[in-house]
Amino acid sequence: MSVVEITAGSPDVDGTASPQVIEAVVAAEQVLSRRLGAQVRLADPEELGGAGRSVVIRVKVASSPFSLPRTLVVKRYPPASHDRDPWAHEAVSHQLLTALPSEERATPELFAQDAKSRLVVLEDLGRAPRLSEKLHGGDARAAERGLLSWAHAMGRLHATTAGRDADFDALMRRAGSQCCQDPVAVDVHAAIAGLPDLLASELGVGTSPQALEFAAEAARAFTLSRRRAFSTSSACPDNQLVTSRGVRFVDFEGGCVRDIVFDAACLRVPFPSCWCGYGLPPGMSEAMVAAWRAEVGSVWPEIDDDAVLLPRLLEAQLLWVWLATFRGLPKIDDHRVSDAPPRRVVLAGRWVRMRQDAITLGEKQVAEHADTVVGALVDRYGAEVLELPLYPAFR
Repeated sequence: MSVVEITAGSPDVDGTASPQVIEAVVAAEQVLSRRLGAQVRLADPEELGGAGRSVVIRVKVASSPFSLPRTLVVKRYPPASHDRDPWAHEAVSHQLLTALPSEERATPELFAQDAKSRLVVLEDLGRAPRLSEKLHGGDARAAERGLLSWAHAMGRLHATTAGRDADFDALMRRAGSQCCQDPVAVDVHAAIAGLPDLLASELGVGTSPQALEFAAEAARAFTLSRRRAFSTSSACPDNQLVTSRGVRFVDFEGGCVRDIVFDAACLRVPFPSCWCGYGLPPGMSEAMVAAWRAEVGSVWPEIDDDAVLLPRLLEAQLLWVWLATFRGLPKIDDHRVSDAPPRRVVLAGRWVRMRQDAITLGEKQVAEHADTVVGALVDRYGAEVLELPLYPAFR
C-alpha cells in the first residue's frame, strides 16, 4: 500500500508578511494536513507577538474537508539553543491540559503539534483583553475582578491537575527533552548560591548564615513537597486573558508540575518573573490568596489552616524575591520596561513586602535581612525608591 504525502502549496499570505510568518503558515498547513489526511489551507496571518522567542500568529482556516474553527493560533519556535527547550514545555503542557474535560480547561485546546517543525496549533481564544489591560485601564472594579478571576483560575488549574508529575514526565521524555521538569527550580538554586556574593558586591550587604539557611531549606522543602500540580510558570499579566468564562492562560514555555504554593506566592508578589510590576491596594493580595484557597481546599484541605499555609507562603515569597534580585540586580539601572516603574523601585517594593510578612510571622532573621537590603537600596538611590505606585486602574 502506497502512502501519499500531503504537502501545502503557497499560502494565502499577502506580500507584507515576514519570511518567518510565511514559514510558520506553510509549516502549520503541512502539519494539519498530515494529521487530518487531507489538504488544509490557512490564510491571512496576523502577528500576535512572541517576545522574540517564537513566532505567534492568528490564521484563518481558508479550506478544510474537516470541521475546524474559523481561526487558529500558530506558535512556532526556532531551534533550541541551550538545554532548555521552550517548544517541549509548550507542547507537553498543551497535551496534558487538552486531555482535561473541556469544562475544566482554562487553556487553549491543542489541535496539532510537531517536533520537527517546532510548532503548536492551538484554539484561538479570541480578542479578549489581557489582565494587563485591565490593570492599566481606568476601571478599578474591572481590575479587581480580573485579579480575583486570575486567582480562582489558578486554583482550579491546580485542583484539576493535582499529582500529574508522572504524566508530565512521560510526555517530556517522549518529546525528547533533555532538561529539567521545572526550569525555574534550577534558577532558584543558582540564586541561593549566588545572591549573597552579588548583594555584597553590588550593595555592600551581608547575608547571615540564618537567612541563607532559611532560603536553602525553603528550596529543599518545595522540591520534596507532595502538594504538586501543573503550573503555567508564567505569571506575567500579558499571559492571562480575561474572558466571559473567566481568566484563560496562554504561554507555557516553562510549563511544569511544581508545588502549588510556589505559584500562590505570585498572588502576594504579583508577577515576580517580570519587571512591569506596580503596587496593589491594601488587602488585594490577601483577597487573591483567599480566592485561590477556595479552589484548592477540596484537594488539599490542610491549605485552609493558616499554620500550614502562611509559613510556606513566606518561604515561596522569599525564593521569588531572591530569584528576582539575582536576575535583576546586575541590570538594576537598565532602562525601565515601557512606562513601568524603574527596576530599583519594583525590587525595593518586593523586599519591603517580604519584610512586612516576615515580621508578621515572627521570622526575625528574614525580616532583618530584608530590612538591610531595603536600607542599602535607599542609601544608593534615595527614599523615592520606596514609592512604588499602584497600577493605574487603582489610582
